Amino acid sequence: MAIVIDRDQGIKSELEDRIGLECPYCGVYAHMQPQSVPEAQMLLRDRPKHVGLVYKCDACNAPVFLRFAVREYQDNKVELYRNFVELERPKERFAFSYLPKHTEALFREALSCYSNNNFNAFASMCRRASVSAFHALDEGGKLRAFEEVMTAQDIAGIDDEAFAPIKAVLFGAGSHEDLPLLNRAQAGILLEVLKDMFYQCFVRRGKLTRAIKVRRFFVTEADNDNLASA
Repeated sequence: MAIVIDRDQGIKSELEDRIGLECPYCGVYAHMQPQSVPEAQMLLRDRPKHVGLVYKCDACNAPVFLRFAVREYQDNKVELYRNFVELERPKERFAFSYLPKHTEALFREALSCYSNNNFNAFASMCRRASVSAFHALDEGGKLRAFEEVMTAQDIAGIDDEAFAPIKAVLFGAGSHEDLPLLNRAQAGILLEVLKDMFYQCFVRRGKLTRAIKVRRFFVTEADNDNLASA
């Protein structure tokens, strides 16, 4: 059912109590309730193509801004499509401490671009972050990263045509002007693939190395205690 803003009754929708989002402020997936709705009289006068509504997060009470496209104007009401655009997105999380410092700085900026819906700026920063990562890896690191990305494609079941822009961003040899233009769906795939590549190449290795060092430390301490008590 579409959302309806009525001149006399305000907002009416079965969707009203069913909007669930990850809040951009508290990071909790919570229900959202309408908090601020434009008057139908003003919408009927101005007839904008899109309408902004403010919802309240049930978890932290923060205002969350959503934009809806107008479906139809009638005599006393405005009907909106139920699909919406989040004007503020939650910040993406990652184990940044395992990345090389230069790669970390570039990847943080890439995620900031993604959170602000700047998907082609996001692609450019992903290219810079991946190049930085390849320089930081040992010899053959780029080939290993490529193999990890191909494994991710196989696991996700993405066909070659749909995956071509992702490979072009991460491994293309051309200039930034040659990068493909990405839509929201493609940017989302690129995000998950790059996060997985960085995890496999840096985070997994770092965590495993740290865990082994801790195990060796306790084994050494136990051996020293046994020698001292002998």
